[in-house]
Amino acid sequence: MEEDEKEGQEEGSSRAGAQGPGLRYSLFSQNEDLIDKLKLLNYEEEYVSSSSSHRPISRHYFVESSNIGEQFFLFTTLCGWLIQKAINPNFPMPQEFDDPNATISNVLSELRNHQVPVDFPPNKLKSGSGEQCLYVLDQLCDLALIAETFAWNRAQPVAEDDEEIDIGADEAEITAEEFNEEEDIAIAEDDDNGILMDLQSAPIPGLDKTEQNEQPLESILHSETDANSWKLEVERMTPQLKITIRQDAKDWRMHLEQMQTYRSSIGDLMNTTWPPLDSMSKELEKNLERIAIREKHLNSQLEGLLNQLRSVRDKMAESKEKYKEASGGIMERTQTLQRVSDEIEQIKEQIDEQGQRNSDGAPMVRIKQALVKLESDITTMDVQIGVIEQSLLQSQLKDRIAYSTDAYAQF
Repeated sequence: MEEDEKEGQEEGSSRAGAQGPGLRYSLFSQNEDLIDKLKLLNYEEEYVSSSSSHRPISRHYFVESSNIGEQFFLFTTLCGWLIQKAINPNFPMPQEFDDPNATISNVLSELRNHQVPVDFPPNKLKSGSGEQCLYVLDQLCDLALIAETFAWNRAQPVAEDDEEIDIGADEAEITAEEFNEEEDIAIAEDDDNGILMDLQSAPIPGLDKTEQNEQPLESILHSETDANSWKLEVERMTPQLKITIRQDAKDWRMHLEQMQTYRSSIGDLMNTTWPPLDSMSKELEKNLERIAIREKHLNSQLEGLLNQLRSVRDKMAESKEKYKEASGGIMERTQTLQRVSDEIEQIKEQIDEQGQRNSDGAPMVRIKQALVKLESDITTMDVQIGVIEQSLLQSQLKDRIAYSTDAYAQF
């Protein structure tokens, strides 16, 4: 399985390089569409709750290979569940210890029976992830949706409530007092860069064109508004001119302030920890130098003993080799002795068996019994032969008497 994963990753990277970088990210979109289709099929209640080994799938679970065994098991069980819903209700649900080749063959045969094109080798599905697995699951989801007669409804626009709009507007309000100086400067710069109106070309009601050409700005600069009423209007509208700025973790100003605080705290900690660390480093260097000097001194003192130790070890190694050679000869002789002893034991057993056969009188008894029986049989046969001869003689005499009687009767 690991080899299949490596091959799938290498082929996926080569295919992504050949067809462009967008191919890899299209798999994420396919996986998200697959999860949406599974939710439409209510897989969370029917599939996940059917077994304790089934679990919900993340939106990018089948894109890349992370755990081959788990991914392949979930892939095959999902295929089995979808085939039961869409194609064959009697399709056997794949188990964890089933043959992966047989499981993949059964799934692909069901797809081919429904004229779904499968133009890739079955080994591509053994990794449990990738383009081919997403393709198979997507086709099965489409068949399941067709089997359940699923159809999209037309979108119904929701009527917006004015109160909700007012609430949203109130939440979006921020107070002008919460702007800092940098924001005021940025707003001022934005206002300066805005579209400038041509005041000379703007018509002023109540003035003639000649007056506008001579003094175009005098009527604009002259204000008829009362200062007190203006202040009252400003005081009345100021509480309503509020906006609320919510703290966002992605705001760069917050990140900048955090970076500044972290930098200052790190600087303070560095100032406090640097002197003891520096002194500790110097002490460690001194101790290392002392250890090196002491090590050299010990090596010089123990050099003679170390040489003796090496020579003793060499002698011990030679003695071990000689012992191995001697013990090897002893082992061979011991095996030969054992083999000869076994042969002697077999010969002794054969001699004992032959002696028992020779000393045993049972065959002689059987021979004597056979001879006695043979003699009785011979006697019986002699008697029978005598009886037969006597009966034959009597019959011959009767024949002769009858023949002679007939001959004399003729004369």
